[in-house]
Amino acid sequence: MSAIDATCGIDVGTQGVRASLVDAEGRTLGSGAAPITSDHRDGRRHEQDPEQWWTALCDAVRQALDVAGEVHVTAIAIDATSGTVLVEHADGSPAGPALMYDDTRAQGFADRAQRAGESLWSSLGYRIQPAWALAKVLWLRGEDVLGAGDRVVHQSDHLVRRLVGSVVPTDTSHALKTGVDLRTAAWPADVFAELGIPLELLPGVALPTTVAGVVSRSAASEAGLTTGAVVRLGMTDGCAAQIAAGALEIGHWSSALGTTLVVKGSTDELVLDPSGAVYCHRHPDGGWLPGGASSTGAGALRDAFTHGEDLGQLTEQAAGLGVIPGATYPLIGRGERFPFVAADAVGFVGGHADSDAARFAALCQGIAYVERLSYDVLASLGADTTGPVSFTGGPTANEWWNQLRCDLLGRPVRVPREPHPSTGMAMLAAAEPGRLTETVASMVGIGRSYSPDADRGGQLRQGYAELVTALVERGWLGSQAASYALAEAGGVPR
Repeated sequence: MSAIDATCGIDVGTQGVRASLVDAEGRTLGSGAAPITSDHRDGRRHEQDPEQWWTALCDAVRQALDVAGEVHVTAIAIDATSGTVLVEHADGSPAGPALMYDDTRAQGFADRAQRAGESLWSSLGYRIQPAWALAKVLWLRGEDVLGAGDRVVHQSDHLVRRLVGSVVPTDTSHALKTGVDLRTAAWPADVFAELGIPLELLPGVALPTTVAGVVSRSAASEAGLTTGAVVRLGMTDGCAAQIAAGALEIGHWSSALGTTLVVKGSTDELVLDPSGAVYCHRHPDGGWLPGGASSTGAGALRDAFTHGEDLGQLTEQAAGLGVIPGATYPLIGRGERFPFVAADAVGFVGGHADSDAARFAALCQGIAYVERLSYDVLASLGADTTGPVSFTGGPTANEWWNQLRCDLLGRPVRVPREPHPSTGMAMLAAAEPGRLTETVASMVGIGRSYSPDADRGGQLRQGYAELVTALVERGWLGSQAASYALAEAGGVPR
């Protein structure tokens, strides 16, 4: 029997790497996953070892190939965390640990970057935030850690280079938080000159789906891939999940829940947010992909339950508790970036979560509250959020949580047949430039659908309104977004 043609999508997340092999109809032929254990947090700092990314990537791809059997990999694409950068030597080796997407050590440089490019950033609808890669580039320049021939590259750039064995451009998606001009797909030379950033310090820029090269003999040997397979430039993890959700057509939306929560949709026009919480990626086919990435997410469950608790059992117990009263904001660490920007935000648990099951339920509700607030913030800025919503990410395996989130959103929800960012990247790998939406539409299948329970939705909106009020009282959420959210929730909390 001849080998089946397949494309390979690779998702590099906070906790590990996942690889998926799919056929021309979007069906998964094989998948694999490998952990990243080098994660190190210290206050505002968050680092990982780039060498372990590559090791995990190779392990995950080999697992997927073992499961798939006889396949011929024709193309590959990678997504990675948005805003993660590292210093890379001229030979492509990492100069040290990577600065992760939520590392805010460069907080003092964000304002400087914002002032230098105020006009451009405003026209594109975002503000430079402390965790963004452009602030980190300035911090790295100030630390005098850059040697001759060194460059600052994104997580995805580094791994694509490892695959093809030569210097590669970055894509407009991963480069967004480094200050790329999305309209021209180029670095803003005048802004960078004012900031003292030489253009040669960064990779060139191209659109996602652009061919970066082909898999080298060395990479093929390490990862088990086909020598000469095409490697296309990918998009960030949030965009990869949006692709997997099939939310590329105008008016479609997706919620990707993993360690963090990413909400994204597709619009004809830019959605402009003066606060910088919402920003738009450039749609590779034309148009815009507005949304944002919260620092909250399912990582809060991992952080809260560290003693081997059975989350399946906790889910069964939580389902019998009903709605936990009170406002819970499940933020790990300090600082929020979406659906509002607050560098000093910290998490809190309200109500009476007096057991593991109640605490689990309260955290799941809190994440759902942040998700609902994300859509309300987008709508308050003029985005039409009434279209189809899809859920993706590992937590979609939890039926109770899916239904709870659906109830609070108050609209039908669907879960794609293959709800993983790695699947989204495999679909992108199959797409020729300018044909991503068309290609994805032919490959996405719907696995499950949910309809909202109005009664439980009403109960959940009470806690949601309490959370919105608590965020306003702490000075983290603006009045426009809060007023809209409270009106949609049915008024102020009792």
